[in-house]
Parts: sequence; C-alpha cells; structure tokens
Amino acid sequence: MAEQLYAQVRSALAAGRFPLVYGADCSVLLAAVPALAEVAGDAGLVFVDGHEDATPMEVSVSGEAANMEVALLLGLTGQGIQEPLRSQVSALRPEAIVMLGMRDDLYRRQVGVPTIADRVHLVAAADLHQDPAGFGRQAAGQVASRVPDWWLHIDLDVLDRGEFSACGAPGEVALPGGLSWAELGALTSEALQAGGIRGWSLAIYNPDLDPWRRAARHIVNLVADATRGWT
Repeated sequence: MAEQLYAQVRSALAAGRFPLVYGADCSVLLAAVPALAEVAGDAGLVFVDGHEDATPMEVSVSGEAANMEVALLLGLTGQGIQEPLRSQVSALRPEAIVMLGMRDDLYRRQVGVPTIADRVHLVAAADLHQDPAGFGRQAAGQVASRVPDWWLHIDLDVLDRGEFSACGAPGEVALPGGLSWAELGALTSEALQAGGIRGWSLAIYNPDLDPWRRAARHIVNLVADATRGWT
C-alpha cells in the first residue's frame, strides 16, 4: 500500500496537482509525507488526530502501523522495518510538524508510551475547544514558516464519538472529549487558507457502523464546505 500510494502522490505532486487521499488509516502518511519530501525537497505536516500515534515499534503489542506513523516519520523508531520503506519514512523534522486534538493520555499510560509533546508543538483537544479556527490557522502558519510545502492530515477519530460513531470496531472504548463537526470544519477551513499546503488526507470510517450513511454525508460536507471558494 505504501509503495503504491507513494508513487501516486509523488506523480500528482510532480504534475502540480493537489492530492486528496481518503480512506484507510493514518498509515497513509508513510506514503504521502515522504512523497512530498521527495518532490519538494522538504515536508511539513499539520496533524489532526485524537492520538499522538508515536508508539515505538519496539514496544507495540499490536504492530499496527497507524499507532506509530508519527514516530516513524520523525525517525524515533523504525530500525526493524524493511527497505525501501525504512529509508523513505524518516521525512519530518520536529519543528516541521504541529499536532492538534490529542486526548489519549489514559491510553498512553496504559501501554507505557510517553508523550512527544516535549519534542513537537502539540495542542490537546481540551485546549483546541477554545478556538479551533484560530489554532488551525496558527498551526498551518507555523508549519509554513518552517517549510515551504506541507501536508494536512485529519484522522476523524479526533471527533467526539457522539458526533462520529462510525469509528473503530464495535465495542471499542471511545476517548472522551473530541471535537464537534463544526469545530473540525472551522479548523480545516482556516488551515486550508494558509500558504504552502500541497495535499490533504482524511482517514477512518467504518461503514458497518453507519447503516444510514449519516456519518458519510458529514464527511462529504466537511470536504465540500472546507474547500468552497478555495483555490
């Protein structure tokens, strides 16, 4: 998946197009960010997610790539993965990423993984509620000031489970305190107005948990509203 998506995103960027990647999970960043770094010479990332996704490979009990992609991109882990992925993934510098919406403190304590808030600029969900549009604008501006080209990634588990229930597996324990659709929309719209954005990925949707497709319509509306009038 990473090799094929890397080739597609790289081709789109090289042709001057704006890739919108939807589907799968946060492991798509292991293709998208290295592709941007290859084409542009450097890459930044505005990362919107309920989790930090910085679990080292060495301590992961599941091996799930979507729990560790930020650690891989920052070069904090990954010695055990095979080439060519290992050489590609370390594509981010700590100052070139801003992380928004995290609320996974309890989960990280349970698995024994410390926060990376001492290494990168991170705004937790509890603070993000105060001014989601402002934080979206500031995050994009900060990343754009460090690198000329950057990627926006949104994991929809940043939403409160009451707003978006088509997330995860049946019976999975939900993290409390996520964003509303309105807050996420405001954040996204502001981030897209910043200069330097080259692509966008949206991840997570379980259609089995959305029989009436209400969540699907929210996702489509998020993209439509955030890009309305945007060039």
